[in-house]
Amino acid sequence: MAQTNLKPARDRDHQTVGRVPSTRVLETLQHTFGYTSFRPLQHDIVRSVLDGRDVFVLMPTGGGKSLCYQLPALLTDGLTVVISPLIALMKDQVDALQASGVAATFINSALDAAEIRRRQALVARGEIKLLYVAPERLATPGFVRLLEAANPWFFAIDEAHCISEWGHDFRPEYRQLRQLRQLFPQAVIGAFTATATTRVQADIKQQLALEDAASFQGSFNRANLFYEVRPKQAAYEQIIDYINAHRDESGIIYCSTRATTDQVAERLRADGVNAASYHAGLAGNERARRPEEFVSDDIQVMVATIAFGMGIDKPDVRFVIHHDLPKNLEGFYQESGRAGRDGEAAECVLFYSYADVSKHMHFIEQKYSEVERRVATQQLQTMADWAGTIRCRRRSMLAYFDEEYDGSTDPCCDVCRAPVEEVEYTVAAQMFLSCVKRTGERFGAAHVIDVLRGSRGQKLLQWRHDQLSTYGIGKERSKEEWQHVARQLLLGGFCAQDPERYNAIVITERGYRVLFKGEQVLIAEPPKLVKRASSARETTTSNLELFERLRQLRKRVADQRGVPPYVILHDSALRLMTADLPATRDALLRIPGIGQRKAEEFGDIFLTEIASFTRAHPPAPRQPAVTATIRATLQLFHDGHDLDTIAVTRGMTLETVESHIVEALELGEQLDIDRLIEPARRAAIEAAFAELGPAPLKPVLELLGGDYTYAELRLVRAASQRD
Repeated sequence: MAQTNLKPARDRDHQTVGRVPSTRVLETLQHTFGYTSFRPLQHDIVRSVLDGRDVFVLMPTGGGKSLCYQLPALLTDGLTVVISPLIALMKDQVDALQASGVAATFINSALDAAEIRRRQALVARGEIKLLYVAPERLATPGFVRLLEAANPWFFAIDEAHCISEWGHDFRPEYRQLRQLRQLFPQAVIGAFTATATTRVQADIKQQLALEDAASFQGSFNRANLFYEVRPKQAAYEQIIDYINAHRDESGIIYCSTRATTDQVAERLRADGVNAASYHAGLAGNERARRPEEFVSDDIQVMVATIAFGMGIDKPDVRFVIHHDLPKNLEGFYQESGRAGRDGEAAECVLFYSYADVSKHMHFIEQKYSEVERRVATQQLQTMADWAGTIRCRRRSMLAYFDEEYDGSTDPCCDVCRAPVEEVEYTVAAQMFLSCVKRTGERFGAAHVIDVLRGSRGQKLLQWRHDQLSTYGIGKERSKEEWQHVARQLLLGGFCAQDPERYNAIVITERGYRVLFKGEQVLIAEPPKLVKRASSARETTTSNLELFERLRQLRKRVADQRGVPPYVILHDSALRLMTADLPATRDALLRIPGIGQRKAEEFGDIFLTEIASFTRAHPPAPRQPAVTATIRATLQLFHDGHDLDTIAVTRGMTLETVESHIVEALELGEQLDIDRLIEPARRAAIEAAFAELGPAPLKPVLELLGGDYTYAELRLVRAASQRD
């Protein structure tokens, strides 16, 4: 659930922002970014920055963090500096801003000296509103002097968790950002991150002197993501089957080693998939080129180590597959969160085997510090527990971030979709625990399983464990089944791993009751091999042929301009264009994500394509029936939820939920309008419509003045037409 902590702003004697009227804020939001309302928390964050408050923002990927510093930059006269460690993200965001008519640029090591001087000159002349830089740039005296002359009013520190040694992605160069408060004491400072535990949050605030900042915490619940864990058996066959079922969709496959990325990518290409690998071992030009090809839709599937993904601002990644187990749950959350950044449904698939746990433990044992080993072991155990759970994965994920999950009407993970049954495994549990006891509680699960299955491995023979009474008594069960039994016994508290002895299995009190008192053991049924994905997505495109034509058109326009396709328009905008079939520029402006600049530059091209299609395929009359997705929104509304809550619950933008309500009204649904708009405001809007007519909306908004929104106008117009 979203949380807010507002505190008074620190007094500032320069760069006073003043009270920016709400009407101007909304007009800029609509004109530049094409949205008529904010997502949860965005308005309060923007308002705090404009009022001169420092802010700390914890908002998950896809929640709209970037708008929280981009919009204030457009509403003030000073320079906004965005600090990010991600070169690719800088370019992507600057491309998108420039396409919307914003004076933005970046300065980083990818540019030559002459280009850096040119861009610095633009900053010095005051011609730049948003400047993106890497943190190490602030260690350059010449650059600091440039900023001192430019006198920035706002510093937005993205990926702020990198400043904390307790975070999963600590970067030493972030530590120097502590000097910002001393160098620019009157500037507003904002820290933005997508993932941080309570301890990391406190460390960020302490490092950046943000103890008195206005704090905002969005929900960690990525409701549009579907989580699935599969047994790592014939993993490649499962992957190719999955991709064949999602041929036209972008995806990322994460692997733990460079060699695996190259092998998987090579096999995919041999099977006709447009795939490439990415890792730190690539040559410099190749390493730079492949992410660009991925965001430009020239590569469908990127097979990569975790070096890939951070800062790749590609919104339409429809699936993320983990070929290998991540080292910690926080990293998995961030990596899987690169799917569905546009808010539309996406899938996250993890292949899990106990062998991956053993590999990670081997590397953990090489760490020099005992504290490092202990922390890494605990993090790995948490990750393994999540992968092996038979409870709702979303609930378990949110619990890790100290957030409760209210549940969902639709399945959100493989466990919810097909609840796991518990079966009796008492005899097998006794075999496993007895073997643990007879090997002296000195070995990990892999060694115990080798003994049970009668292995002739050198280590086993060296310890003379082939002489034990438990040797070979479990050979009728597969290695994978024994691994499952071991995981479930650990999760159930029948045994534990001792981090002081390299995660050796030890028997707990509960385990002794199984061995000597015959306590029954019920564990989850072993998982079955999944042959193909069962997509959780619903089709929202009424005419797939037109949607594909618009995608191809977008790709041609993007290639001509040298930018990724999503910089031109997001898939969600194309889907709405396909459904609504706009015929005029005003109709195009009513689609979320299409602002004035994009309508002017690209509108006629897309309108011509739509007109050509509709001449050849006249649209059928719309059936007066509410669709299943709108019905789901209405059910939540009737249950008493407000629109912001519905948007978060369903993993949709607020604009989409509002469009559901408006369409339902147009189709004759009976809704309590007073819950959505005050009667006095409704009466004023109805009077304005009576004077000017029902459309277009902009003159009506101008006549009303004050703090009215396009969303309210559409709502009242739909309700009046129904009445």
